[in-house]
Amino acid sequence: MNQVELIAKKRDGKELTGAELEFLVTGYVDGTIPDYQISAFLMAVYFQGMTPVETATLMRLMRDSGTVLSHDTISGVKADKHSTGGVGDKVSLILAPLVASAGLYVPMISGRALGHTGGTLDKLEAIPGFSTNLSLSALSRQLAEIGVVLVGQTEDLTPADKKIYSLRDATATVDSIPLITASILSKKMAEGIDALVLDVKCGNGAIFKEEEKAWELGRMLTSTAAEFGLKTSALITGMSQPLGNAIGNWLETREAIETLRGHGPQDLLELSLVLSAQMLVLGEKVPTLKHGYDLLLQKIDSGAAFAKFVEIVELQGGDSAVVQAPETYPPSAFQRNIVAPQDGYVTAINAREIGNISMAIGAGRAAMADKIDYTSGIVLSRKVGSKVARGDTLATAYSNDDSKLQTNMARLAAAFEYADEPPVEQPLIYGMIDATGEWRWEPVQKAFTS
Repeated sequence: MNQVELIAKKRDGKELTGAELEFLVTGYVDGTIPDYQISAFLMAVYFQGMTPVETATLMRLMRDSGTVLSHDTISGVKADKHSTGGVGDKVSLILAPLVASAGLYVPMISGRALGHTGGTLDKLEAIPGFSTNLSLSALSRQLAEIGVVLVGQTEDLTPADKKIYSLRDATATVDSIPLITASILSKKMAEGIDALVLDVKCGNGAIFKEEEKAWELGRMLTSTAAEFGLKTSALITGMSQPLGNAIGNWLETREAIETLRGHGPQDLLELSLVLSAQMLVLGEKVPTLKHGYDLLLQKIDSGAAFAKFVEIVELQGGDSAVVQAPETYPPSAFQRNIVAPQDGYVTAINAREIGNISMAIGAGRAAMADKIDYTSGIVLSRKVGSKVARGDTLATAYSNDDSKLQTNMARLAAAFEYADEPPVEQPLIYGMIDATGEWRWEPVQKAFTS
């Protein structure tokens, strides 16, 4: 078999066999096929796509390139959630302890920030002492003990995906639906889970701006997962403005703590509850979304969800005193406000630009080696639809480098748009795809809130 011939075959839009895909993936992992040839293959896939069979095969090869976890000694459903990424998306920090407090096992393996999107691991590591680097045996022990663990991808899990993903980022092939599908599902199925809920985002802060592309990705993810017997649902959700109010690692962790205590922003609470409720449905803990939603609200109101988060922090070496009293966390040295230049309504907030500004003032990384300032970031005082008067504070930016703040304040101000009339409300959730079909959210919501 010859990799040049296989690259040409895909370039010409032909379907690769399982053996041909295995030759490419195995050769890349063991170093016999170089980066530049796999880069050419990825670009061919980007333009020509993959059939469902090719996508499923690539996913399986990536999953099986390393250790595939098994939690057979734990008698209970193991479930997880994955988001396609956005700005201010700290749902995982809320969902994992919340769902675990309701009885599901959650072995959550997450990633780091890169570019305008934040990373769950960086938000957790903003807690002093918190370790996301656990061995597989430690992961299994903690999962059995408290029902939840929050860690990073180890060297043993999906090494093919790690190599291919870094190449996709460098070759502008990140937003290929077959490659996204294979990457997400290979990691999640290597976790040894029984059920998966996907948060597929659309809008200016997401991988795909167009709603229809998000639906297309959701269909590919759910249909591919179904072929491997993984119970999966995909929610199509909005990312045209940041989720919640906080953008930046400690700022988002603090907001997640507030939400677990029942005091978080409404959009963040709502999305966390719906995604978590759907996990309970897939895990057969509850018969309907409404039952799950109501149960999860009880877990927040009773303090059980926050108590589970404290357990996670303590077992993973974090300072639970800071979690119990977030106001004691040392703040950034500098902060600056932007204000409304006119009376009217906020009609748009550019989520992608907000994420890029947050990164520029210290909260993110342009390359994986970059250091993060955990206290840097942005907190919004107004969201889309808010009525404002001239001079009202719209957002506060935080950093330990005042020159970075000064450089980016005009950009931050320009990320907001205004009008004399309120904007048409954009959905937080557009719809859902599950084993029974596709559903627009409005009738589903009416069914479980009535």
